[in-house]
Amino acid sequence: MSLVITYHFQLADDTRRSYTVELDSVSLMPVDAQQTAPPTWTELGFQQCSNCPLKVEQHAHCPVAVRLTPLLEMSKELQSHDSVDVQVLTPERQVAQSTTMQRAMSSLLGLVMATSGCPHTEYLKPMARFHLPLASEDETVYRAASMYLLAQYFLSQRDAPADMSLSGLSAIYKNLQLINTALANRVRAASVEDAAVNAIVLLDLFAKTIPYTVEESLQELEHLFDAYLRVE
Repeated sequence: MSLVITYHFQLADDTRRSYTVELDSVSLMPVDAQQTAPPTWTELGFQQCSNCPLKVEQHAHCPVAVRLTPLLEMSKELQSHDSVDVQVLTPERQVAQSTTMQRAMSSLLGLVMATSGCPHTEYLKPMARFHLPLASEDETVYRAASMYLLAQYFLSQRDAPADMSLSGLSAIYKNLQLINTALANRVRAASVEDAAVNAIVLLDLFAKTIPYTVEESLQELEHLFDAYLRVE
């Protein structure tokens, strides 16, 4: 059984494009066959992330770059400021919004990256399973912190040390910042237009938000939990 999420794009000139992500419902890895001959810009050693744990001897290509190749093909000739009506179909709901191509692509990129097989983005798989298209900054912070704390609960159930300080979450997102920078450099080498590059930049802004918010102890959200915090 698979999990299918589809993005439909309608541009101002009525051009329509679609992109479907189909994942194994258990592993959350793509079920479609990868390209037999990925382009040279996807080679692991080309603009490789400084924090990449993979070795060229075992991995010829960057897993994120390979998964992004068909997405770049779909979005070529698009500009980041292009207006677009986007409709996202998930198993649970339909989400529709009028926005920019940059923002729509950023949402889709986040899903593709989380399920690409990159060791650093594996931590985002729970968010991919419950994908929230076009999430705001506050929604992203809330979901990321909730995901991480649930992981800590599962660790505690296994009598393993649990990180309630969220320092591990900050580390995850700091690694993602490095990945986004290197990935933008890769995409610049492959993309004629700027929609994909700017979508990665927007994604990087979200990645930068998480460590800052964790350092602020999520105080901006604390008032939402008053019912839990009352001392009788």
